[in-house]
Amino acid sequence: MPDPRFFEDLGPASLAELASLSGARLADPAVGDHHASHVAPLEGAGAGAVTFLSDPKRLPDLAGLRGGACFLKPEHAANAPAGCALLLTSHPQAAWAAAAQRLHAPRRHEGAQHVHPDAELEEGVILSPGVVVGQRARIGRGTYLGPGVVIGPGVAIGRDCRIGANAVIGFALIGDRVAIHAGAVIGEAGFGAAGGPTGVVDLPQLGRVILQDGVTIGANSCVDRGAFGDTTIGENSKIDNLVHVAHNVRLGRNCVAAAHTGISGSTVVGDGVAFGGKAGVADHLTIGAGASIGAAASVFKDVPAGETWTGFPARPLKRWLRETAWLSRKAGSREPRG
Repeated sequence: MPDPRFFEDLGPASLAELASLSGARLADPAVGDHHASHVAPLEGAGAGAVTFLSDPKRLPDLAGLRGGACFLKPEHAANAPAGCALLLTSHPQAAWAAAAQRLHAPRRHEGAQHVHPDAELEEGVILSPGVVVGQRARIGRGTYLGPGVVIGPGVAIGRDCRIGANAVIGFALIGDRVAIHAGAVIGEAGFGAAGGPTGVVDLPQLGRVILQDGVTIGANSCVDRGAFGDTTIGENSKIDNLVHVAHNVRLGRNCVAAAHTGISGSTVVGDGVAFGGKAGVADHLTIGAGASIGAAASVFKDVPAGETWTGFPARPLKRWLRETAWLSRKAGSREPRG
């Protein structure tokens, strides 16, 4: 279930309604009056949930589905277990997005006051001019909020934090002694899109951001909330200016990322990893603990723990040095044409 601090529950909805909204067809019209209360990913779906399957590689996961409902393509219906209501469509992910928008909505700021009366601020919180704090937000003792900071509904910020001017924080749980510099955006929707019958549609992002104690986020950097779970940055990790951490990334403790680094969605980064400036990491990869990624490296494969990789595409440093030296020798050995 999406965290109720950040998402409003709009359900339940009948499966017939969800089929109509999404353009899907119920495999068994008799279940149209059954209801779904929430959306869930395939691995976490159960009774009352509606999920989807679009990637044939995940067909084995469908067998573990117990109850609930699932959007899927007609050719995959035979793989579904008994007791699961099927909504058939050529665009399962886009159909699921329509259902998610019917069942859940991000909480927005309520009322006209800059600091909502329901917000909880401990003694010693310092608010600069223009700060906005949403309903049921919680801010710990000794935390400073710079001019123009926006704290969204339900956000929890620990003690002795420093939030720079015009930073925007939503859908987030933040520990103690965290520094978020000017213009940073924490918890906005990550990039998720799917093709639908009328074109590309946005996929709802129903997760959170967790920043553990001692984290630093540089100016104008972005940390996206999870698509469904959490985007997590571990204790004492330091993020430079103009860095992007995408949805569902898990960054370990004591990591550093220099400016213009981009870490794509669902990548898992171990403790003590260092990223040079402008490093880029593809999605769904694993970067082992203690690894180093060179400046401007483009990582498309898992990186083993403790190794240093660089180049495009990124590969182990010694290999890159040998290849670069070989190319240099070959280029220098060619006689000029005249």
